[in-house]
Amino acid sequence: MSSPSGPSYSRTYRAIEIAGIATFWVLTAALAVKLGRAWGEYRWLILAGGSFGFIISDFVSGFVHWAADTWGSTEMPVLGKAVIGPFRLHHVDPGAMTRHDYVETNGANCLIADPVALLTLAIPLDVEGLEAVGVFATACGGSVIFWAMMTNQIHKWSHLPKERSPWWLRLAQEYHLILPPEHHQRHHTPPFDTYYCITTGWLNPLLHRLRFFRHAERLVTALWGLTPRREDLGLKEGAPLPSGRAV
Repeated sequence: MSSPSGPSYSRTYRAIEIAGIATFWVLTAALAVKLGRAWGEYRWLILAGGSFGFIISDFVSGFVHWAADTWGSTEMPVLGKAVIGPFRLHHVDPGAMTRHDYVETNGANCLIADPVALLTLAIPLDVEGLEAVGVFATACGGSVIFWAMMTNQIHKWSHLPKERSPWWLRLAQEYHLILPPEHHQRHHTPPFDTYYCITTGWLNPLLHRLRFFRHAERLVTALWGLTPRREDLGLKEGAPLPSGRAV
């Protein structure tokens, strides 16, 4: 996700984002030190937890992206400007995020990640009989937090023109270690309702084949009566769908 750009992006909000970024990196360093103390005995468990978290972060990025694209309105308080608006504006001007600096690109993600990082840091590693569980959970949680925070930066990189991308970034994208531009372009094809995962994109083909998000939309509609992408259809909540339009 992006920070709310334009007039709503005040100096106060930017100062809050800078504090959030600084806090994130302090917490990340603390997590690294904590896991470093367990590295000698649990290195393979830490590597396994970190790898699992890397994959989970791709799903988290897709789920949040889907939710912001599909539900709610840009007029909602707080979430409308901070989350939903930037995602939907991105479909209109995909290159806008490439003009954001480091703070505007990553600040909001850090603010979200900070409380989760604190909770992960609080996981004990010395409970008798559960040491391995604590190590795995901390490594997995730390990995999810780190890569979820990096998602917007990776997403921004996927929209950079190749001539502006350094060689190491092009290499990582070519080998699909992070989200490649060509893969992400699938999402930017109207009606923008597939390939939501934007950390690596590894899960996109599987979730698309399983129609995961379409089933999730039907479930939400069945439970709460909401219509997916209603704002894109130009409808107010409660108004009937256009004739023949399926939910």
